[in-house]
Amino acid sequence: MSDTDADDGDEEAEVEPAVGLGDGPDVAGEPVARVASRLTWPATRSDVREQEGDVEVRTPEGPRTLDDVLAESEVPLFESRGDFVRAVEAVVGRGPVATE
Repeated sequence: MSDTDADDGDEEAEVEPAVGLGDGPDVAGEPVARVASRLTWPATRSDVREQEGDVEVRTPEGPRTLDDVLAESEVPLFESRGDFVRAVEAVVGRGPVATE
């Protein structure tokens, strides 16, 4: 395959995105599930705060730092990703996320 053939394939991929994004307002913060996917389990609360504490997560009331959320949690050890997500949701709640 020549360089020209490779370039043609790249141009075609750039022209048509696989999934179109909406034109709606931006949502501040990261989804809790995305943060959870970057961690390994089991994990202690202090390890999670050290690794991802400065990340802002999406909440129904607007973005909050994960460090602040976990400071309100009494769970010392998250056995699994699901335990972590449930503990965060117990503090911040569930529901529609505020947009900018």
